[in-house]
Amino acid sequence: MPANRIGYTQLSLPRLKILREVITLSVFVPFAVIYMGNPLKLDYLWAGLCLLGAVYFMFRSPGTQ
Repeated sequence: MPANRIGYTQLSLPRLKILREVITLSVFVPFAVIYMGNPLKLDYLWAGLCLLGAVYFMFRSPGTQ
């Protein structure tokens, strides 16, 4: 995908993957709850906290690679 090729010049592949998952869940959860009418589950909170932890550990060290 062109976006990944461009992004890979700025961020490492693991960082791009974590960002992709964060963006996907931040779009999917509101869609599932609001539009599709699924109940908000505690599992969504735990998944979000795990992703926040992943973001922290992936981006805490300086540098792009």
